[in-house]
Amino acid sequence: MIELYNVLLVDDDPEMLDLLALYLKSHNYMCQKAHGSYEALTYFETRVFDIVLLDIMMPDMDGWELCQKIRQFSDVPIIMVTARRQNEDVVKGLKLGADDYITKPFNEEVLLARIEALLRRQGPVTRVERNGLVWDENRYVLFYQNKPIKLTPKEFMMAGYFMKHPNQVFSREKLIDLVWGFDSNTTGRTVDSHVRNMREKINRAGFPIDDYFKTVWGVGYKWIQ
Repeated sequence: MIELYNVLLVDDDPEMLDLLALYLKSHNYMCQKAHGSYEALTYFETRVFDIVLLDIMMPDMDGWELCQKIRQFSDVPIIMVTARRQNEDVVKGLKLGADDYITKPFNEEVLLARIEALLRRQGPVTRVERNGLVWDENRYVLFYQNKPIKLTPKEFMMAGYFMKHPNQVFSREKLIDLVWGFDSNTTGRTVDSHVRNMREKINRAGFPIDDYFKTVWGVGYKWIQ
């Protein structure tokens, strides 16, 4: 099973953005490119990111200031990716809230290893975003376009399993084990009923769930990415 992570790439150099995205996508990271700090902040309004790769020297708002602004509302891991090599710059970045610092030109394998190390420290995934739909276990809420979608506890649990494991087929029997418990007397019809209610509620919220959530006839359900 492959875990997919959302990465925000922030740089005013289009070639650097393309280079980072090309490399990370080949390692199953989903990349959003932001051509500057203000564009990056707009993505945080509707997206949830697992990690941010942030350049320092950008016009209008530099990486130092953007890092501070992100820290006002998010503890997402941040790696400074910059040509500035002075020790004082490294110290400044870490003190402003960055989690790591790597200089250009960088070794791609080293960058990947540092990303993986930060993601491991985050522990189990408790917040995931798929195409603008956000599942937040800590706040126990599913929301779309900043509007919460009211689900029952079991509907919420099912949504989390589907969204955290895209392209994995969950049989009815597996969902019973995960959501109700293996010793439950729950039937496949109950699972179908909860899935139907979950789908309808998310659809009413405006999210095009039928484009992403599919029934695998005779088997179960899956979220496609």
